[in-house]
Amino acid sequence: MNGPHYPAARAFAARLEHHFSRHAAAGLQRSDAGTPLPDAAAIETLIDVAFWASVQREEGYPPEISLAFLPPDRAVRPLMLAAPLPLGPRALARLAPAVERPGIHLGVWRDRGELVVWGTTRAIPSFCFVLEVLAPGLMVVKHRTREDSAKFQNVAVFEGEQVKVLRPQAVDVSDHPSVLTSLVGPEASGWPDDPADVLLRLAVSMRAHKRGATLLVVPAGGEAWRESIVRPIAYAVDPPFTELADLVREAAEGGHPPRPGALGRAVDAVAGLTAVDGATVITDRYELLAFGVKIGRPDGRLRVERVLLTEPIEGGVATVVAPGELGGTRHISASQFAQDQQDAVALVASQDGPFTIFAWSPRAGMLHAHRVETLLL
Repeated sequence: MNGPHYPAARAFAARLEHHFSRHAAAGLQRSDAGTPLPDAAAIETLIDVAFWASVQREEGYPPEISLAFLPPDRAVRPLMLAAPLPLGPRALARLAPAVERPGIHLGVWRDRGELVVWGTTRAIPSFCFVLEVLAPGLMVVKHRTREDSAKFQNVAVFEGEQVKVLRPQAVDVSDHPSVLTSLVGPEASGWPDDPADVLLRLAVSMRAHKRGATLLVVPAGGEAWRESIVRPIAYAVDPPFTELADLVREAAEGGHPPRPGALGRAVDAVAGLTAVDGATVITDRYELLAFGVKIGRPDGRLRVERVLLTEPIEGGVATVVAPGELGGTRHISASQFAQDQQDAVALVASQDGPFTIFAWSPRAGMLHAHRVETLLL
């Protein structure tokens, strides 16, 4: 392609080059010190081509693709094409059906000075530049934080003309319940199935079913949350379902990860219940208490009228809004619950993508709403 046709590609290429080079220079992963880093020109081309590929259709379907800037000799068991393909929108759209499953990346590298697609790989080193095409005009730049981790850290989200560069440390969650920390400010995982990531994984799984969802996280052993629930509870769980809690506890006590895939299956089982109309209730130890519950405002409690809204992105400014500005009934009821139960946390996934976490902030003296969908893509 002759020159960028997607202006955001050029506007943010240098900033993304700096991000990846800064992480490499920091030496956070000595074993990955040789991870190939893209320059601004390569980043610009990758984003530009991926954007135009995203708005094409192959047999009626928009492409879903993951591109990894990586030479084939750094890949583990790569699938190599006999003749590399020139990097172009049409070529990517045609390949998309073969590589849309999670964990498969199209390898991109230079050949005679031009970027080409050399094949596919499932394993990539830490801080390798990855660009995912998720929907028409929607792309995410990300990288692994550890080679042995299943988690990626999102760096920037491109959505049409809007670009958000992530900066999780910009939002202070020190006065929130500790269970919230790994979601709003995720750090590198120690294992592929690290129990510290449970709330993050629940959020991703809730968002994935696209039906809208509310998850209430309440203190273990407490009963105050029941004041904010309409009786009777249609789907109370007795005794509490503890599969997820047991996996987390066993890993913490034994110092080793759960069985491969066990944590993911348990997370998806709980998150699947959030597709039922109403809210799902778990404890901060991940014990399932109920699902399909209706939230109500206890007698004498003030209606929530103001919420402090933040987003973990560069240039994000905290604003005070009404709960209704964040969404409909689901957001309003969840915000009311979090205001009335100030030691609890409410997570809300909208059907159309936005994801909000409500938690009481003693420092601000009001309810804090964190918009975090950019962390979950």
